[in-house]
Amino acid sequence: MFNLENISTESRWTIAGIYTLLVIATLIRFILCRTKPQKDTTELKLRIRTWWVIVILFSLAIIQSTTSALIFLAFVCFLALKEFLSVVPTRRADRRVLFWAYLAIPFQFYWIHIQWYGMFIVFIPVYMFLFLPTRMILAGETKGFLRAVATIHWGLMTTVFCLSHAAYLLALNPPKTLNLALHPGPQLLLLLILLTQINDVAQFATGKLLGKLKIAPKISPGKTIAGFIGGLTITVALAAIIAPWLTSFIDVKHALVTGAIIAIGGFIGDLTISALKRDIGIKDTGATLPGHGGILDRVDSLTYTAPLFFHFIYYSYF
Repeated sequence: MFNLENISTESRWTIAGIYTLLVIATLIRFILCRTKPQKDTTELKLRIRTWWVIVILFSLAIIQSTTSALIFLAFVCFLALKEFLSVVPTRRADRRVLFWAYLAIPFQFYWIHIQWYGMFIVFIPVYMFLFLPTRMILAGETKGFLRAVATIHWGLMTTVFCLSHAAYLLALNPPKTLNLALHPGPQLLLLLILLTQINDVAQFATGKLLGKLKIAPKISPGKTIAGFIGGLTITVALAAIIAPWLTSFIDVKHALVTGAIIAIGGFIGDLTISALKRDIGIKDTGATLPGHGGILDRVDSLTYTAPLFFHFIYYSYF
C-alpha cells in the first residue's frame, strides 16, 4: 500500500507531463479559434475540457493514498456498469438481480483493499457467475433467461472484473528481490493508463493519416490496418522508453512485450465495445463525458489492457 509520501519522483514528473500536454492542447485550441474563427472547434473544446476533469480527478485520487485511488476506480466501475445496464435491454423481472450485480463492486474492491488475491480472482468469475442465475430462478421468469443471465454476467465481467485489475496494481506486494524503495503501484497504474491512451491516440492519428484499408469495416469503419500497425509500433517504442524509467524494475525486454500487449489488447477492447454498440444500434454508450461519449467509450480499451497488463506483470515480477 502507498500514501502521498510514497509517490516516486518519476510518477510526479509523469503527472506533470500529462498536465503539460493538456495545457498545450488548450493553447492549440485557443489559437485555432483566433486564427480560424470559421472552423467549428466545439467538439475539440468539449474533449479538452473533459480531459481536464478526468486528469484532475485521477491525479488527486492517485497521489493521496491507496484508499482514495480505490474509491475513485470503484466509482468508475460503478458508472461503467450502470451505463452498460442502461443501454443493454434487461427484463423487468431482473430488476432485483441488478442490485446484486452492483453490490459485487464494493465486495470486489474490498478484496483488493485487504489484498486477498485468491478471492479477488474468483469472486466474480465463479461466485457471482453461480449466484446471479440462482437469484434469477427465484424470480420465476424463464422467458429470455439465457440471454438475461449472459448479458448481466458479461457486463459485470467487463466493467467490474476486468477494470478492477487496474486497481489491484495498487495493492500488489512487491517481493524483496526487487529491492524497491517505494511501492510500485502508482507507477504501474500510471504506466497502464498512459500507454493505453497513447495507443488509442496513435492508432487514431496514424489511421487518419495513412489508413485506407479497413480492418473491421462492419464493426468500426474508422479502424484501419495502417492505424493498427502505427499504434502498435508507437506504443511498443514508447513502452521501451517509458516503462524502465517510470518503474525502474521493468527491463527493456518486458517493456517491449508490455507495449505489444497493450497495443493489441487495446485495439480488441475498442472493437468489442464498438461491436456492442453496433448490435444495440447506438453511437455512444452515454453522454457522461462531453466530447467523448460515455464512460464505456473512454475505458473500452482498458477493459482488455488492464487484465492483460496486470497478469503479465504479476507473473513476470510478483
